[in-house]
Amino acid sequence: MDSLAPLIAATLNAGTPLLLAAIGVLVHEKAGVVNLGVEGMMLVAAVVGFAVVHATGSYALGFVGGALAGAALAAVFALFALGLHANQYATGLALALLGGGLSSFIGLPYAGLSLPAREADGIALLRELPWVGPALFSLHLLVYLALLLTAAVAWFLFRTRGGLVLRAVGESPEAAHALGHSVRGMRVAALLFGGACAGLAGAFLSTVYTPLWAEGMTAGRGWIALAVVVFATWRPARVVAGAYLFGGMTMLQLHLQGLGVQVASQLMSMTPYLATIVVLALISRNPGWIRLNMPGSLGKPFNPNA
Repeated sequence: MDSLAPLIAATLNAGTPLLLAAIGVLVHEKAGVVNLGVEGMMLVAAVVGFAVVHATGSYALGFVGGALAGAALAAVFALFALGLHANQYATGLALALLGGGLSSFIGLPYAGLSLPAREADGIALLRELPWVGPALFSLHLLVYLALLLTAAVAWFLFRTRGGLVLRAVGESPEAAHALGHSVRGMRVAALLFGGACAGLAGAFLSTVYTPLWAEGMTAGRGWIALAVVVFATWRPARVVAGAYLFGGMTMLQLHLQGLGVQVASQLMSMTPYLATIVVLALISRNPGWIRLNMPGSLGKPFNPNA
């Protein structure tokens, strides 16, 4: 039991950037837009968040800077994919490459630097509880905010008129447009939200989870977040389960090493990515199930003037 509490806490920490990025992906894919540039947005947000904290000493401003950086890159995607009707998949891949190169360039002066100390994480009093405190209540505030954000997104999508309109845009943009709704406006808003979530995920990685800046530090988490949404069949509750599942796989190697299990570190480092491939392969065996849950117009362009 004593060794389980740190593993639970580490799993929640490791799953938080995946959860933040994946919930953003869920929203813009529910609106019918595929943005494969999540990895690039996370990388740029990671270096921007780190730079802001290093310059100001404020972690809150670092998260704001990361969210704005992610939203700015999402706006670039929206300009090309929605404004100029470029292919969404090609534009997303280009954004991922752009983000990787841009973050490396911006981050050159910050490699090897450290951040100022921050206050103790967790919820006062509750973190002092035996076992439960270290496992659940000793984490950074953003871990809990990510769960609240997921609940808010689920409520918005399935309990509000705005969520109904967004889902209608993702299912049948022609019908939504005929009813007077702005398909492009809704999709841009969804993309900006998704970019801000990816930005928060990147800033969390570089300022809390690590905390440091290193080139390519997201290590494929943006791609895993895209896979988590497919794994979750575009359901918010399943996104939470998927994010923490992959977060747990990430921490498994450290936990096993701490228990003295002799496993090659290279093999354990492969575990989250192998799990991603296995899960996607299993889901792909039933394409009808995917089509049943996938937004009807996902990845399909819509031009009201065509």
